Amino acid sequence: MRTFRAATLNIWSRFGPWEARLIAIRSGLATLLPDVIGLQEVLKVPGMDQAALLGDGLGYDNAWGLSSENHGFPIGNAILSRWPILRREVFVLPDGGSDEQRSVLFAELDAPFGQVPVFCTHLNWRLDHGHVRQQQVKALVGFVSQLAPEGAFPPVVVGDFNAEPDSDEMRYLRGLTELGGSSVYFADSFLVSGTGAGTTFSKRNPFAEPLREPERRIDYVFVRGPDEAQRGEPTDARVCFDEAYEGTFPSDHFGVVTTVSAGR
Repeated sequence: MRTFRAATLNIWSRFGPWEARLIAIRSGLATLLPDVIGLQEVLKVPGMDQAALLGDGLGYDNAWGLSSENHGFPIGNAILSRWPILRREVFVLPDGGSDEQRSVLFAELDAPFGQVPVFCTHLNWRLDHGHVRQQQVKALVGFVSQLAPEGAFPPVVVGDFNAEPDSDEMRYLRGLTELGGSSVYFADSFLVSGTGAGTTFSKRNPFAEPLREPERRIDYVFVRGPDEAQRGEPTDARVCFDEAYEGTFPSDHFGVVTTVSAGR
């Protein structure tokens, strides 16, 4: 069975000790060697292209898409791929009447076993914005259905969803509840093939601890599979970027990495 590795990480823009964090994230990438990784809170301005900096010399093609300029500078989602990126598109997600701007980045990857559709997103962050995230996951599923219809290689959907596994928005993606009269199913890679709590926002991280937010799992790698060709099954998953490198944690989030089947 052929496999590939997919991962996600919110890189926390350039906050904190960015230069040390850059080294820590690049060290993690060099160790994990994911074939594709979705990144959130990625800054791209003249003289500062975080996606390019992270992938430099590691053999990654990259795509970036604007998500928000709420902080006075453009941050977005990015996808780093070991395979050529054939096309890329950005789609705006509903804001639900909030003051946040969110989007989803789509990239089609030219993998040796087929054209792999990957979607990277970052949903509203507020703990009381579940109703907004429900609108956003509905829109996200619509984009996935449009660009990766049944029969295509199973899409990989990654990101910082800012929602716990038992929330309605995550239960919807896992096929456990309906939203607006429809239902879908995506495999939550950590739930299917990981062990432990899978916490990705933790007081153990000194960059997250000052917020005093609850410990929770909010970063995900989803795959719509397996299909009849045995493509798209998460076979193992774990939390990553969860240890300090030379005294510095890579981000205020931990990441997730999973191995996905690519068929025989």
